[in-house]
Amino acid sequence: MHNIFKHILSIPRPAKRSILIAADSVLLIGALWLSFSLRLDNWYWPRGGVNNPIVLLVLFAPVIAVPVFAHFGLYRAIIRYLGMRAVWSIVKAVMVYAALWGLVAFLSGVEGVPRSVVPINAMVAVLAVGGSRMFARWLLRKIEDSVRIKHTKGGAGADAVGFHQSRMVIFGAGEAGRQLAIGLGQSRECILLAFVDDGTELQGRDLMDVPIISQEKLPNFVASHQVDDILLAIPSITRKQRSVIIEHLRPLNVRIRTLPGLIAMAQGKADYADLHDLDINDLLAREPAEPDEVMLQQQVTGKTVMVTGAGGSIGSELCRQILQRKPKVLLLFELSEFSLYTLHNELIDTLHHLTNEKRNHGAVGLVPTIIPLLGSVADESRVSDIILTWKPNIIYHAAAVKHVPMVEHNIAECVKNNVLGTLVMAKVAIERQVERFILISTDKAVNPTNAMGASKRCCELILQALAAEQNPSFEPMWDGKPSAQIPRTTQLAMVRFGNVLGSSGSVVPYFRQQIAQGGPITLTHQDIIRYFMTIPEAAQLVMQTGAMAGGSYMAGGASKGIGAGISADISGGDGRVSSEAEVYVLDMGEPVKIIDLAHRMIELSGFRVKDENTPEGDIAIEVVGLRPGEKLYEELLIGNNPQATQHPRIMKANEKLLPWSELQPMITILRIAAVNSDVMMIRSMLQQLVPEYQPDEKIVDWVYREQISEAEKLGC
Repeated sequence: MHNIFKHILSIPRPAKRSILIAADSVLLIGALWLSFSLRLDNWYWPRGGVNNPIVLLVLFAPVIAVPVFAHFGLYRAIIRYLGMRAVWSIVKAVMVYAALWGLVAFLSGVEGVPRSVVPINAMVAVLAVGGSRMFARWLLRKIEDSVRIKHTKGGAGADAVGFHQSRMVIFGAGEAGRQLAIGLGQSRECILLAFVDDGTELQGRDLMDVPIISQEKLPNFVASHQVDDILLAIPSITRKQRSVIIEHLRPLNVRIRTLPGLIAMAQGKADYADLHDLDINDLLAREPAEPDEVMLQQQVTGKTVMVTGAGGSIGSELCRQILQRKPKVLLLFELSEFSLYTLHNELIDTLHHLTNEKRNHGAVGLVPTIIPLLGSVADESRVSDIILTWKPNIIYHAAAVKHVPMVEHNIAECVKNNVLGTLVMAKVAIERQVERFILISTDKAVNPTNAMGASKRCCELILQALAAEQNPSFEPMWDGKPSAQIPRTTQLAMVRFGNVLGSSGSVVPYFRQQIAQGGPITLTHQDIIRYFMTIPEAAQLVMQTGAMAGGSYMAGGASKGIGAGISADISGGDGRVSSEAEVYVLDMGEPVKIIDLAHRMIELSGFRVKDENTPEGDIAIEVVGLRPGEKLYEELLIGNNPQATQHPRIMKANEKLLPWSELQPMITILRIAAVNSDVMMIRSMLQQLVPEYQPDEKIVDWVYREQISEAEKLGC
């Protein structure tokens, strides 16, 4: 059987088309003969036999039908994957053919052709042509299934498990659920057992031959029918409602899954293989913060925009969000060649899609130019050349090293990239009179216990100090003379937010990988907690904060959707620079215990947590201890003086700053220490700059440890 199926599939496409045309020809001739028989109520045979002109008309039917069928695509479709759309094409093609044949028959003047034969022929031909294809589809898929079962049983050794079709329930009997069910019908790898819906008017009825049950009956149904997966098809509800439903499904020990696009599956563009675990955003229980779209467009539409660290998690999402709002030029500045190449290709594809979409609607408008630029933010010459060449209106500074343990092992590079890179970018932006400069910071900058957090707080201090200076001057970074005082027109802003779901180094993809490998999940501490937000939220937050810089924040709705941000208001009412620095904090909901997150991910993947109470569980959680520089909880405010704003979900607080005259000499000492890889001096300066910084007593920098080890061996 396997060889037969393989031989059928290996037949060249032209040969398959010829076989199909021959089969259709025979069926259409037979359908006409049967139509005459049904009309005349006896087995029809024309008078005079083959010499009767009616026989010629009957034999002429394929000549009319084949071109019509080809026009409607009946010879392009893959038989074993035919769907309802193909059936409708068959109906239309047969109707057109039947009408044309009837027209030819009556124009020919041949006697003995009843007019009612034409509609009868149309119905019989639909049944013959469509039925033959449906039968072939059924037969081929039966053969395919038997081959798959034989291959699975015979090809995986003695202990192999036979072919298993996943038993599924769709949560939601609305339009999305129906589309998903149609899409699943294209796959032979799953069986749809039921729909679940809270609509009492639907419960107890059948949809697409499967029952609709209530959520209360779901636990018993799952147990009695051995359900493997529950597919969520409820796109219209809020995230909070979705989270409540997910929590109710957790005890069922089945995998909760969803689709990237239900319509794509219904149209055959996606199938069962595209089903994936819950969207990462479903792990965030609160509603996403929506930005003010008008304000965001004012920031970037028709302007030249530069993003540093463009290949990173936040930087790449920023670029996507910016491109959607049609800048004039988008500059991608990135140190990693691979990341830059990948992002550039993605954005070019997006740009082509957007352009074609606009062209189809008759209005292309501005087509952004995307320019990929390799370079380091700490390279002042490269940065200056780029900014001088393209004169960006706004710079989003996302470039940073951020992985806490990695930074602890490479402290000098952290200072060079984060602190000095920010200073270079801010300095050149001010010198070249860039309109706005937005720094992306982190909640780890608040009371830091690691070098990464301390370095980001230094970045904040640099911008806060520069925001308080109307005419700053800069000491030379590497060589040369100090700059003269520069009238600053650049609006400076900073944005600070919590952990980002799905970003590089994020705990969620790490846990998901461990679950896929069968565990265990490794947790640094059972009491560790974190605030979370989504990548799109974080990117929109950055843009929203940039819109507020310089006093352009409009109360009463313009602030909707910002996350936790520091906005340095540099515009006083009389046009002078203000020294006030404000911290805006979004109500991000309650922080999440990471151990609860691990439990949630395990259970929603259809597994049970293996612990003392459930030794027969599937995946264990192991506590391995805090990593260097890691803290149990993060904070969003340095002080405890939050104040209400016009927006119910946003608070603000003032934070201390160092004057530029005091800060700059300390940054210079820090720079020299970083260049010389003087780890002890770096830690000392970070503690002076950020008094809240409480580093671990043990230094884990790789170079420092190796040098100390060598010195001890030499007896120094």
